[in-house]
Amino acid sequence: MKFLKKSMFIFYSGILLIFLNVCKSGRETKMKYDIYTLKNANGLEAKITNYGGILMSLMVPDRNGQFADIVLGYDTVEEYVKNNPYFGVIVGRYANRIAKGKFTLDGEEYILAKNNGENHLHGGIKGFGAVKWNAEKIEGPNGKSLKLTYLSKDGEEGYPGNLSVAVVYTLTDDNELKIDYSATTDKTTIVNLTNHSYFNLAGQGEGDILGHILMINADRFTPINRNFIPTGELRPVRGTPFDFTKPTAIGARINQKNEQLIFGNGYDHNWVLNKKDAELSLAARVYEPRTGRVMEVYTTEPGIQFYTGNFLDGSIKGKGGKVYKFRYGFCLETQHFPDSPNKPDFPSVVLKPGEKYTQTTIYKFLIK
Repeated sequence: MKFLKKSMFIFYSGILLIFLNVCKSGRETKMKYDIYTLKNANGLEAKITNYGGILMSLMVPDRNGQFADIVLGYDTVEEYVKNNPYFGVIVGRYANRIAKGKFTLDGEEYILAKNNGENHLHGGIKGFGAVKWNAEKIEGPNGKSLKLTYLSKDGEEGYPGNLSVAVVYTLTDDNELKIDYSATTDKTTIVNLTNHSYFNLAGQGEGDILGHILMINADRFTPINRNFIPTGELRPVRGTPFDFTKPTAIGARINQKNEQLIFGNGYDHNWVLNKKDAELSLAARVYEPRTGRVMEVYTTEPGIQFYTGNFLDGSIKGKGGKVYKFRYGFCLETQHFPDSPNKPDFPSVVLKPGEKYTQTTIYKFLIK
């Protein structure tokens, strides 16, 4: 009898949870969000929404002057609200994974949501990519910008401290999409912000990205275990499929029988960038031979996550009804390393009151 009562309690609790989630999703879908457009003197155009700070589209020319949208996503904000595998979002408070959804700071243990198996991923159940940001267009020295601000309250998703965040998107006349991040806190916390755009330089939905030629300015990467958590090792890339120090096709070695590629189902790893401290320097360069489009990535961050769309499976219809199949997009997420709060030898992600977190990443577009 006790077992029956317990089973019924679990059943009805599950029904209630589903009902509450449906109601919550409905409220978010009905909430009003805005889309902002940035254009430069050369015709490049970026569309950004204040829902999640999402980069919805990015129009870039090819060698023949033909423009195409090179980021995966949806036509409407409502579609992002309903189902978004992080297309174009601002990720926070902590980009990437935290092992077992917990960390210790100043002797106190903080428990986070386990929303990726046993891990905490991209800020939790409702990270920065699923909240409404305040937005304003501003004129800056480098061009027109969109400034987004958000207050992440103490205890949100389990993180300590009231965190005031600002993200500024700027589309310059040098064909750069510049993203400046900043944050302050009133209590010691952890911060690791990034943008999670999926790129395809041939155009969104125009086939897989295996023929793109990639260079990553890194001699080492952080190998992972089966749960995608770094082991703590900084492993040399030389002699491995992870060596992109010279321009190499993304698909050249992606199917090799390599333990790390098996764990990630392809590339889904953090590279340790060759750089001095927080200087703004070249992290990666990607070239798409058919169109001649080139994208260079510059960042002040110590690492970059290279992900090859290994979880895209053809179940998502994106912009213009195009289906996103396996490896139809890649991500280059500038960041601090995954699970840094539990890896004292990794660069620190701790932010204290009176300090200011800053990060700058630039996606620069060229023609070859």
